[in-house]
Amino acid sequence: MPAIECRDLSKYYGDVRGVEDVSFTVEEGEVFGFLGPNGAGKTTAIRTLLGFLSPTSGGGTLLGHDVTDPVESRRARERIGYLPSDPGLDRDRTAAAFLDHQAALRGESSRDGLVDRFDLDESRRIADLSRGNRQKVALVAAFMHDPDLLLLDEPTSGLDPLLQEEFAALVRERVDDGASVLLSSHVLGEVAALCDRVGVLRDGHLAAVESVSDLRSRGGKQVRVRVAEDVDRDDFEVRGAMNLRVGETVSFTWTGEYDALIDLLSGYTVLDLDVVDAPLEEAFMTFYDGDVPGPSGGGGPRPTGSGGSDASRDATAGSGGDAR
Repeated sequence: MPAIECRDLSKYYGDVRGVEDVSFTVEEGEVFGFLGPNGAGKTTAIRTLLGFLSPTSGGGTLLGHDVTDPVESRRARERIGYLPSDPGLDRDRTAAAFLDHQAALRGESSRDGLVDRFDLDESRRIADLSRGNRQKVALVAAFMHDPDLLLLDEPTSGLDPLLQEEFAALVRERVDDGASVLLSSHVLGEVAALCDRVGVLRDGHLAAVESVSDLRSRGGKQVRVRVAEDVDRDDFEVRGAMNLRVGETVSFTWTGEYDALIDLLSGYTVLDLDVVDAPLEEAFMTFYDGDVPGPSGGGGPRPTGSGGSDASRDATAGSGGDAR
């Protein structure tokens, strides 16, 4: 049984699309990445799956519980660790008081170890904490009851690089112990390092579901070549060559067949050639250049209104911060 099964999930805010016809599964023990820029629909999808928003249509299951049934959804949340993109922490409480409240709802079997691990001072008021320290509180709350499923929305926001590494190690440990993870991010390196598969969201539609290795291959190769002759730019403005730069060296991203690349270079005397994997950003941007079909073959209609950011839409729907 999948840890998450999302079936044709749609959420509209009036005429404005949040997400539309989103379908995917997260298998047990898998780290699945939700990848897309702010406003793509990541937070809307997560909050709708958790039952904080009512779907316009479609549905799904979390740990086998129907997300459209309030009783079933509540049972699922008892076994879920949720980290919102903007945690709704009670600023007048101390960190300890906030975590005590969360512990009363779901338990705290790993609390002490997590507090030590993230070097969190529980005695301070949340209002007096920095952005990074507030994120630590939210992370401890999400992980401390050893959930079977973690839904993490921009989890490393505000964390310094060392703590980001600590977070990544924590995720891997929990997966080794059998947990499943849905991780929403617009940080490509984070997704590549942690996720098994990635769902790319564009304008509320799921543009593709791919393994990280397949996503990398989509980006093609970064080519840098130095030749003996003067370069005719028109020679390199061919199908398969993108982001062309012509100077002392010619550089471009190659997404075509290798035989065609060899034919292209055969007209010159090559003095130096460097071919490496293109950055992951190149692969990601292929979903945002022009019309990209969805995984079922159609990209779906364009939005009828301005979607804005997920955070602004969710603010209208209510914070749900303590319902983690």
